[in-house]
Amino acid sequence: MALKIALLPGDGVGPEVTAEAVRILKNVAEHTGKSFTFTTHAIGGVAIDAECVGLPDATREACLGANAVLLGAVGHPKFDGRLPSERPEAALLALRQALGGFANLRPAMCYAPLANRTAFQTDRVRGADLLIVRELLGGLYYGEPRGFDASGDTAFNTLVYSRHEIDRVARVAFDRARERKKRVASIDKANVLETSRLWRSVVSEVAKEYPDVAIEHVYVDTCAMRLATSPTSFDVLLCDNLFGDILSDQAASVAGSLGLLPSATLGGRVDLYEPVHGSAPDIAGKGWANPIGAIASAAMMLRFTAGMEREAAEIDHAIEDALASGARTRDLAGPGERVVSTRDMGQAIEDALIEARESRHSYHAV
Repeated sequence: MALKIALLPGDGVGPEVTAEAVRILKNVAEHTGKSFTFTTHAIGGVAIDAECVGLPDATREACLGANAVLLGAVGHPKFDGRLPSERPEAALLALRQALGGFANLRPAMCYAPLANRTAFQTDRVRGADLLIVRELLGGLYYGEPRGFDASGDTAFNTLVYSRHEIDRVARVAFDRARERKKRVASIDKANVLETSRLWRSVVSEVAKEYPDVAIEHVYVDTCAMRLATSPTSFDVLLCDNLFGDILSDQAASVAGSLGLLPSATLGGRVDLYEPVHGSAPDIAGKGWANPIGAIASAAMMLRFTAGMEREAAEIDHAIEDALASGARTRDLAGPGERVVSTRDMGQAIEDALIEARESRHSYHAV
């Protein structure tokens, strides 16, 4: 298929990691003969600096006219003193609303070459492979009213969920679980929150339609503990917006670095892909950023938007092969290990991709 991709490199290390994801996508396009077109647009702090708004109308329209959006990162500490609505992060929330994707998929796995580089004992984390399905358009981040009282001494946010919002994201989680280990852990705080009581009730109803998938309801605090003590006990975690945001960052400890985690936002007019990590402006331009999260996000784009499962799987394997070869960005390197730049890690993954293809073709030729 002809794939029209809107690139939003954004702030900090966003442009660096996005460039490496584009490198891999161009390699796939060249190898398969598919037509991928790329257009680049401003978002976040760079857009505020240039146009006084984090999500310019031109960027929004370009994204709505694309088949998929690949975002780098948004945010910079120079905007910290501003109201939430005036910060770069508000542009990302507005983009998610415009595109309409309500299900955010965040896989986290322990790559075998990094099993001794995580925060866990190797035997506890080896084989960990989980998927967080985060509801993305409801909950505390979008609830109204929100703000400060007249004195400025009291602040308030509103947590709201409807049956429809819970039902549709639950079905995404159960569908994904059917393709994996057929287990869903639904995360809530039903002993305290009314929204969580509704969440648990609706998820239980949906679960009846998936008798082949095991369901368990887990309090969010218990889930956090289990992620730290027995991450292999999870397969698919179904979370609301806030819990999914927090737990996916904790899940990065399973993988070994936040820089490894990709994401896909599905269910709307246009799919959105982005690494889970932030903009890390303190290391921007130094070539220290880990591009694997962005590259793995590109693989998810091929899988879910383009329907190119084989090519997506090849990228996933190439990432692991590059790590097995000893390539390590600064966030992954242990004592005595070779540290490579952002660009060199992208090159190592492209080399692994090419080598795997050549090896496969040579095998078939024999």
